[in-house]
Amino acid sequence: MITASNVALSYGKRVIFQNVNIKFAPGNCYGLIGANGAGKSTFLKILAGELEPDRGEISKGPRQRLAMLNQDQFAFDEHTVFNTVIMGHKKLYRVMAEREALYAKADFTEEDGIRTGELEAKFGEMNGYEAEAEAAVLLNGLGIPEEFRQKRMNELDGSDKVRVLLAQALFGNPDILLLDEPTNQLDLQTITWLEHFLSRFQNTVIIVSHDRHFLNQVCTHMADIDYGKIQLYVGNYDFWYQASQLRFHQKETESKKARAKAEELKEFIQRFSSNASKAKQATSRKKLLEKLTVEDMPISSRKYPYIVFKPERPCGDIILEIKGLSKEIDGVTMFEDLNLTVNKGDKIAFVGANSLAKTTLFQILAGELQPDKGSFRWGVTISNAYFPKENKAYFDNGELDLIGWLRQYAPPNEHESFVRGFLGKMLFAGEEAMKKTSVLSGGERVRCMLSRMMLSGANALILDEPTNHLDLESITSLNNGLITFPEVVLFASHDHQFVSTVANRIVEVTPDSIIDMMMDFDEYLAMKEANLAEGENEYLEMKAA
Repeated sequence: MITASNVALSYGKRVIFQNVNIKFAPGNCYGLIGANGAGKSTFLKILAGELEPDRGEISKGPRQRLAMLNQDQFAFDEHTVFNTVIMGHKKLYRVMAEREALYAKADFTEEDGIRTGELEAKFGEMNGYEAEAEAAVLLNGLGIPEEFRQKRMNELDGSDKVRVLLAQALFGNPDILLLDEPTNQLDLQTITWLEHFLSRFQNTVIIVSHDRHFLNQVCTHMADIDYGKIQLYVGNYDFWYQASQLRFHQKETESKKARAKAEELKEFIQRFSSNASKAKQATSRKKLLEKLTVEDMPISSRKYPYIVFKPERPCGDIILEIKGLSKEIDGVTMFEDLNLTVNKGDKIAFVGANSLAKTTLFQILAGELQPDKGSFRWGVTISNAYFPKENKAYFDNGELDLIGWLRQYAPPNEHESFVRGFLGKMLFAGEEAMKKTSVLSGGERVRCMLSRMMLSGANALILDEPTNHLDLESITSLNNGLITFPEVVLFASHDHQFVSTVANRIVEVTPDSIIDMMMDFDEYLAMKEANLAEGENEYLEMKAA
């Protein structure tokens, strides 16, 4: 259990938290949600003791161990993968390191023998003898192969480092587990493994995530940061959304009724306060008005951008034809002899373990990269717009403000007021529209790129991981915008709910072929799970024979 009592934090005049009182109990998994900048990661750091609040305190059980997902990919570069995982349990690692150092001594003394006996006892108490097996299970589940385990962390790429750091946080059954965006850079299979792991985890878990499906699968409670407070809800993300909307509308209705009543009383008092026959009634209503509490509706930090894609013309019969497309990157085959016909109304999710293969395909279709072999042809009625995974090149001129940046993509005859209005819909209102592009956050740059796409009027959209860096509100708006888009969408995403609600066709990209399925995402996952189970059964039968 971990408890926050009267916690408050401000940065200058900006209040982040005020009088936060909340208790996180064992056996529950809490989703910590809120708009970008609401203070989710900050609150995790306060819980972990990495950041001191202005006032208030954090308390946990005297012998309880807290583990937090490390965000620094370079912190363990000089350590092996295996040791990095064990270091998630600092006391156990210290005992293990001292024990190994003593056993490695050439001049082993009697004192050393006594000390090793003490260390062996501590090692056993902390389940040290199972540590290697537990680390192997975690690394395997998170997609780190056995041959990587004695490599140094600096030999791994960023995605694998993230997986090792996640294994580190999960290692040793911590009493309190804090996870900040644990699904980042994980593929869908690994996310599913993590969902199963957390559903069986018996201790306290607090998670920050923008993956709605993940929150629905693992969370028993939602802790909502808004209005400078943290409100606790029992249930998963979908339950929170319904309950919070109901609560907001109830408050809004109560506030409207109170305001209407106040206006009615004021009007009566004003009309009849000087009328002798009704002076008594006016006085009575004045007392009622004094007792009436009219609360201003609190201003939420949640804001939903207006994301709507309007094609300038409908697609014709021929959308896209790909024939014999092949591409290698640094000697590694991304895809070979790829053939695909895109039809009217298709919303295709491209899936597969190799994210670079999908990015490469999208770059070719957008004209940013040449294939090694093969060809593709867009129909004459088609205009496409591309959302790249990496958008840094689009913001090279850091001296441009947002108005100047978006004006590059707006119709030439439109005035500045049009651009400002458009930016306002995308949450860049007032002075925000004058921001230099050099200071934009990742989420702000994504909203700019989506604005660029919307202004294009394209009838075929190509999106590579568009939900990266977005908060839940922006993801919801984008999700709804693509559901209602009437034409063609080609996209890749690791967001389960996003894929399952947008896609009506799944294309799995492998190095030597594609698997093209006219089905929705949940059907595809059920088929993959059934195939995996069948393969495991065949393997077990073969071993038994």
